[in-house]
Amino acid sequence: MDDGLTVRELVRQTADALGSAHEARWVCEVATSLDGAEFDDAMDDPVTVKMVAHCDAMVARARAGEPLAYVLGRWSFRHIDLAVDRRVLIPRPETEVVAGAAIELAAAVDGPRMIADLGTGSGAIGLSAATELPVRGTTVWLTDVREDALAVARANLAGIGRAAANVRIGIGSWFEALPNDQCFDVIVSNPPYVAVGSPELDESVRIWEPEVALFAGHDGLGAIRALIAGAPAHLCTGGWLVLEIGADQGRAVAAMFHDAGYVDVEIRHDLTGHDRIAIGRVTSG
Repeated sequence: MDDGLTVRELVRQTADALGSAHEARWVCEVATSLDGAEFDDAMDDPVTVKMVAHCDAMVARARAGEPLAYVLGRWSFRHIDLAVDRRVLIPRPETEVVAGAAIELAAAVDGPRMIADLGTGSGAIGLSAATELPVRGTTVWLTDVREDALAVARANLAGIGRAAANVRIGIGSWFEALPNDQCFDVIVSNPPYVAVGSPELDESVRIWEPEVALFAGHDGLGAIRALIAGAPAHLCTGGWLVLEIGADQGRAVAAMFHDAGYVDVEIRHDLTGHDRIAIGRVTSG
């Protein structure tokens, strides 16, 4: 790309390079530090050499195969905009549905509600709960075993306004990060659920996204087993466990829930009709 361009021309050249008008707009918004109506109003403004250089660098990364979310450094999830990089998974539409299920169950709690998002990564699920549930009476715990992932979650916490006061952060493996003297109304997680060596995993995901957040043993169910087994000790009476699962894991996971004594077990579909959400309730806390 050459300098001396307008924003409009920068978008056109970027679209030619990426083969996508939508992606070109997102890249140019980041490069110009403008978005929405401000970006539209600036279409005939000249761009600076710095903007062009930033845009060129992002285009080069995208054309080299780096996922666009990492190139942009941010990604939308439900009603929030998240900072993302290679320390965390890229938030996906399937996980938005998981978050919605957890938020729905938490919203039905009569009185103060406690939610835990285990293995939070970018904070997508937990921060969505904090922003969408009533500020009064809501407490959300974000936990992860990796400090580098929690650093991303903390950065995103700073962007949700007054709801951030309701969020607590803990480091540790699954339930180790939670306070022992507190029970939770909803525990939700998007755990690793891909089998090691699975041929179904997209190659770009395998190359770019953190392995620890993807793989869970020979059958992909290792983390799910641990969560189902451990959650009852941390759930209030009548509390819910909500898990994201693989599209071929619904029957096996439902059986695990039943074997562990959960009731009202349900496997829900994602927007494409695949098994994606496993839900179960405990009858005692």
